[in-house]
Order: sequence, then structure tokens, then C-alpha cells
Amino acid sequence: KEEVINAGECNDILKEETSDIEKMINSGKGAAYENWAKKFSAKQIAKSIIFLKEHHFSNYDEFAKNVNEKQARYTKLSSSIKSAEKRLSEIAVLKKHIINYSKTKDIYVGYRKSGYSKKYLAEHEADILIHKAAKKAFDELRLNKLPTIKMLNSEYAKLLSEKKENYAEYVNLKKEVREIL
Repeated sequence: KEEVINAGECNDILKEETSDIEKMINSGKGAAYENWAKKFSAKQIAKSIIFLKEHHFSNYDEFAKNVNEKQARYTKLSSSIKSAEKRLSEIAVLKKHIINYSKTKDIYVGYRKSGYSKKYLAEHEADILIHKAAKKAFDELRLNKLPTIKMLNSEYAKLLSEKKENYAEYVNLKKEVREIL
């Protein structure tokens, strides 16, 4: 059966740790620190080897590949969730403008029929301003035809369910990546 880390790799790791320990000793840390550092390094190496065995990695390269794959998936899910959140907020704003536009349409038509009367404007100023703000938002979005509320609701529901699914996987991957790192 193949070992997780062969003896040569272990010796290389210990040599690196030993050189770090020697540097610290030479900087005036003393023999007690040397003992502690050797024990600590040995414990850390043992923990790493046990982790690799428990998770069925046959070598370090396989482990590193697995970590990179999980981090890439984590990053992809994170960006997917952020883009879904952005689109959900855009849909909410668009729905608000469509509703405001439809509620104030008759008042604005009356304002136009009155010849843009100042008296009519004074009576219905709030509704006219809401209508103009909605039209301005549509112009900024360059919408030729307004989407229906039903279409927006279905898109919103779809995005929300996708976001929830991705979020569950995102949380699990986040825990795994933290544990691995």
C-alpha cells in the first residue's frame, strides 16, 4: 500500500523545520525554545499526515489539486451568488418603477391634456414626479417594451431558488476549504 508521504518528503520537511529552528536559536531563543519548536513541528507534521490519510489522499500533489478545485468552485459560486443578488435588486427596482408608472399614468395623461397646467401640476405634483422618475429609469435602462410584472416575478423566483441552492453548496465548500487550509 502506498504511503501518503514517503520518508524522503518527511525528511525534507524536517530539514526545513530544523533550519527554521536553528535560525531562531541563533537569534538567542535558547535550548527550551529549541525543544518546544521541535515538538511543535513534529506534532504539526503528524497532524498533516493524519489529515491526508483520513481524507484518502495518496500524495501531496493530489491534495493540492483537490484544494485548488474546491477553491475554484468556491470562487465560482461566490461570484454566481453576487451576480444573482445584483440582478434580484435590479428586478425589485424595476418592478417598483413599473408599478409606480402604471399607477400614475392616468394622472400624467391628464397633466398633458391640461396643456401642462401649473394648477394641475400643483394638485398632482407628487404623482407626476413619481411618473417622471419611472420614465427616466426606463430610459436609462433603454427599455423599448416594459416587461410584465408576471415575467419579472418568475425571473425573480428562479434566481432566488438558484441562489439558495448555490448558497447551500457555498457554505459547505467554505467549511471544507477552511478545514483544509
